[in-house]
Amino acid sequence: TQLAGLTTTEFGALTTTQLGGLTSTQLTALTTTQLTGITTTELGALSHTQLDALTTTQLLSLSTAQLGGFTATGLGELTTTQIASLTSTVMGALSTTQLGGLTSTQVTALKTTALGGLTSTDLAVLTTTQVAGLTTAQVGVFSATQFASLSTTVIAGLASTQLAALTSTEISSLTSTQINFLTTTEIYAIGAADCTAFTSTQLGYMSGAQISACFGTLSGG
Repeated sequence: TQLAGLTTTEFGALTTTQLGGLTSTQLTALTTTQLTGITTTELGALSHTQLDALTTTQLLSLSTAQLGGFTATGLGELTTTQIASLTSTVMGALSTTQLGGLTSTQVTALKTTALGGLTSTDLAVLTTTQVAGLTTAQVGVFSATQFASLSTTVIAGLASTQLAALTSTEISSLTSTQINFLTTTEIYAIGAADCTAFTSTQLGYMSGAQISACFGTLSGG
């Protein structure tokens, strides 16, 4: 009851040690108004158990500045339910360092609309392990700019099911460097219909073996 009576200012004045003593039940009971008083330092000091106690409503009430208080480790400890509640605005506010904390399981839980908030800089730092968590539905929502920013290591690590889910927009956005990292097996996995999305310029970047794989797909081979 005493905690419930704290104002935003009073709540923000609590030390990290005092906040560390709050139970999951107490954290869950905090109002979104009270949470506006929590500082980035205080958020960064919350334990795994405490972070998991935050409701999706509480999580989404945090400002972009406050979200900056989450450490990469802290972000990686959020539950899939919490991750699934994140919006494109929240995703866009996270730093590349914070995004590095996401696990492949958490990536799978992200809404397709949330992925729209990732910038080219964000996508460029994703690892093969993280991208492995993308579902076929998620793979197909990237814009040309977003997809072209994926590292060559990530492109080379895409699974056949993910490659088969690529849209014509994504395929036509592949850079010469990305194409050079595609194996013949990966090009074949793109599929007969989608292989037609490669432009003549892109075909010019391919090796003879890659072109054979592409046309082999088109002809059903």
